[in-house]
Amino acid sequence: MVLNLIYLATLVAAFPLLLYRSLRHKKYREGWGAKLLGLVPDLPSPPAGVKRIWFHAVSVGEVNLLKTLVAELDASGEGWEFVVSSTSKTGYALAVKLFADRVPVFYCPLDFTWSVKRALRRIKPDALALVELEVWPNLICRARRYGAKVVIVNGRVADGSFLWYRRAKRFFARVFASVDLVVAQDELAASRFRELVPDQSRVLVSGSLKFDGAQTDRDNPGTRRLAQLAGITESDVVFLCGSTQAPEEEAGLDVYRSLRADYPNLRLILAPRHPERFAEVARLLDASEFAWTRRSTLTLGDTCERILLVDAVGELAAWWGTAQIGFVGGSWGSRGGQNMLEPAGYGVAVSFGPNTQNFRTIVESLLSARAAVVAANPEEMRAFVKRCLAEPEYRRALGLAARNLTLSNQGATKRTVDAIASVMKGDSVV
Repeated sequence: MVLNLIYLATLVAAFPLLLYRSLRHKKYREGWGAKLLGLVPDLPSPPAGVKRIWFHAVSVGEVNLLKTLVAELDASGEGWEFVVSSTSKTGYALAVKLFADRVPVFYCPLDFTWSVKRALRRIKPDALALVELEVWPNLICRARRYGAKVVIVNGRVADGSFLWYRRAKRFFARVFASVDLVVAQDELAASRFRELVPDQSRVLVSGSLKFDGAQTDRDNPGTRRLAQLAGITESDVVFLCGSTQAPEEEAGLDVYRSLRADYPNLRLILAPRHPERFAEVARLLDASEFAWTRRSTLTLGDTCERILLVDAVGELAAWWGTAQIGFVGGSWGSRGGQNMLEPAGYGVAVSFGPNTQNFRTIVESLLSARAAVVAANPEEMRAFVKRCLAEPEYRRALGLAARNLTLSNQGATKRTVDAIASVMKGDSVV
């Protein structure tokens, strides 16, 4: 009851901001029946011998991780059913695109007692699998009380969250005691979970699913189609700034401005992280001296300018395959970085800023293998891109090291599937 009152107070306090963003950015307009009332799909009970797993993935990055995991589970022959929920509009849209033809997709209920209870009655899951980790006490505890196994896959705990959970350990004790299995993405994450989960034998290390989810073949159909759409040729050198936030797009544009005369084969692709910033980046490009093209207006046969703004959701993974030089955004501000394994898998010469705490272990692996470079500011970004253009062998060696590291760390999906199968059967996971 106390939690419900806290949630209601928070929702009321945030209402003006939610209303503003709804009107200004067209966010938070969908799924309120599911979020507030638990009006998710009302499913029949699974057939005898079939187990139903409810996967919850917060946003686009987590939804992308489910592609390989669900495919591997489906191919295991265990006879499982799946449903997928997301929290954000972009995550929901991607989940619909990836899964809606074969599994139910819905917005996850907010953590009110009544919405969680109704959602569980309608979904009837045998397991609730949270991707990476979102601690919603009612959802986790009610799922356990309902009789569902609670699993965390590709588990990690951010620095700030870990401090919070430790400080409020007494409050969260019942929540973490309700978790049947944590499949952590690295030893650091596992050590943190072992401090939080009472039974440490429930915590395993699989490696990161992001390695398995990284495409390594540039000749895949998605990348081929986009390269053809944008008119990218073998003589072009593409510098892609992906998952960016301000001022990373402006820095990328300045790099292009300073180098294009000496390197006329250089092309620039900007892919902002959040759709509500597409218009802002478009204004930045309009104010420049360059002609540019919007991805959303591009059709096959059109002329694409040397600068492209990717104003589309769910395509960045394929666009990385068109690039030779990359900067992974969200790494100059406080966001903690974005998935640098997507360009690494393709053998892109990868750079990112210094603030990558959300990917600490992956970054350490890339840097120790000399498979990536930290560009801490616009000057370092420019120096990195210039060197990659001036020294093609350096660029190729960096990309090859990144691709080899990605390939050598794959296998987390199989380990995760085996752990889930064990806990679903009631077997020991150690």
